[in-house]
Amino acid sequence: MASQAPRFKEAISERKRVSSPIVLALDVPEPSKNMDKCYRLIDELSPRICAVKFSRWFVLELGIPKVAQMVEKCHEKGLLTIMDCKLNDVGHTNERIAKIYFEAGFDAIIASPFVGWENGLDVIFRVARPSKGVILLAYMSHPGAKDFFEALVEWERRKVPLYVLCAQFAHEKGADGVVVGATRPEKIREIKAKFPDLPIYSPGIGPQGGSAREAIEAGADYLIVGRAIVAASDPSESLERILASLP
Repeated sequence: MASQAPRFKEAISERKRVSSPIVLALDVPEPSKNMDKCYRLIDELSPRICAVKFSRWFVLELGIPKVAQMVEKCHEKGLLTIMDCKLNDVGHTNERIAKIYFEAGFDAIIASPFVGWENGLDVIFRVARPSKGVILLAYMSHPGAKDFFEALVEWERRKVPLYVLCAQFAHEKGADGVVVGATRPEKIREIKAKFPDLPIYSPGIGPQGGSAREAIEAGADYLIVGRAIVAASDPSESLERILASLP
């Protein structure tokens, strides 16, 4: 009998141990015109990153077949791959979308908890298990995130901030992690204190104002970094500078 692939949560943790907590957001402008750069970044940076995150616009421009080839290249380099689709729809739609991404080779997808569990997220988790990952949003990195993520909501006869409810939901449902912007280190610290075993993925390093060091010190487990590396004149040097800043 063939051995079962490790669960995403354990697989990325092991990859982090031998490389770094950096998840490269492959935000290369006009990827259809810059395929060589995409592959070069994967080759060049693979020893020092644990995963590659693909955005929805990236996949829309390139198409699933070409992205699947890039995902395969990541796997050849020992990297995990995350599809940032922020999946958020009814069950039968979620099921089809999740299957398409996982069949393309992605190891995990990012989803929004706002659709709820029954005939919503439960379908995504069912498609993902046992080896694929589901990461849920808890607090995004842009300024407008506070408009909703900090809203107080009624939950079990008490009022809690929405971002805390998102993290609690992820914890209770066995998600493989949550997204909490590096631009909000105080939220990272709060969520990590409440749910210490819940991995935190923090985007927003660099151009959005987030600090890699502050995010890690606050409790982030993984740093999602895109433009600060991809748009640099020397991506490897930029990556090493970020790593050197970490505690």
